[in-house]
Amino acid sequence: MILRARIVFALDVFSVILMTCLFSYAQSKPDSGSLDLAATRSRFLKIIDRPRVPLDPQLRPAGTARGLTATHFTFAADAEERVPGIVIRPEKSAGRRPAVIVLHGTGDSKEGMLDLASELAARGFVAVAIDGRYHGERTKSGYDEAILRAYKTGKEHPFLYDTVWDVMRLIDYVETRDDVDPKRIGVIGISKGGMETYLAAAADTRIAVAVPCISVQSFRWALDNNRWQARVGTIQPAVQEAAQSDRVALNAQFVRTFYDRVVPGIYSEFDGPAMLPLIAPRPLMVINGDSDSLTPLAGVMLAANSASDAYAKAGAKEKFVLRVQKDTGHSVNGDSLRAAIDWFVSWLKPS
Repeated sequence: MILRARIVFALDVFSVILMTCLFSYAQSKPDSGSLDLAATRSRFLKIIDRPRVPLDPQLRPAGTARGLTATHFTFAADAEERVPGIVIRPEKSAGRRPAVIVLHGTGDSKEGMLDLASELAARGFVAVAIDGRYHGERTKSGYDEAILRAYKTGKEHPFLYDTVWDVMRLIDYVETRDDVDPKRIGVIGISKGGMETYLAAAADTRIAVAVPCISVQSFRWALDNNRWQARVGTIQPAVQEAAQSDRVALNAQFVRTFYDRVVPGIYSEFDGPAMLPLIAPRPLMVINGDSDSLTPLAGVMLAANSASDAYAKAGAKEKFVLRVQKDTGHSVNGDSLRAAIDWFVSWLKPS
């Protein structure tokens, strides 16, 4: 008995030493999941990257009302594109404040986001709205024409990816402002802007908090389950003309080909279930409708479950929230917008 006890004790000591060594090795060596996430981010950044140029920001006052002041600005996103935007902030604030970037949907503009931006500014944020590619002040040619041109030439990514680049350059600009705390930057977007929100947050870790609205989805699930039509409908003229020019039927297989040229990887390595985990452990609130044909709920849940697993693994379950709006299609209700603002207040803490 004494001999057995000594053997067990020795084995226990050996086990402790072995586990300590394994733990130290695990701590020093990134796990395969972390390596995969880093590789995904790297590949995405490579697709959207382009030569950087000086920001060359240009500002002009845009007005003051209800204790808020607005400033119009532009900056250079690249050698050919200047991005116009509006900053709204508390008029009599001092010091650095958290900033929230607001992104509009298809067919809208920065002006369409000013009510939300003003609400954020009234809560103590510096709110920033910009025009996406081929929207608002940037409508030098049609959005659908640009997407069709991208399909034919492969030289642009006007559907989602180019605006993600603009958001990253916008953060470069926001970081230079003496009224913004660069460690407290959030992004919220609606529909197209929501997709740009989660893609940008996945790509750029400077985004501290993200709220993509009516946008999170699985493109792959929609294609595999014949539910792609509503999403394609938002860029229907471009997709329809591309199919006609190729003399093929507009079906799921052609849509895959179209996506491969216009937004490569969007239904595979950069799909919602793959990109949301890259945001963990930073706070993420996902808002979707339960009856939204553009973001079918089954695909939303695939992405949300993937995110939930990543947040649990990171020990940050409380930093991920999925808010499914009952009996709601492709819209964001007032309660959800208030919840989104409260989410930013909770995590970015404007004093």
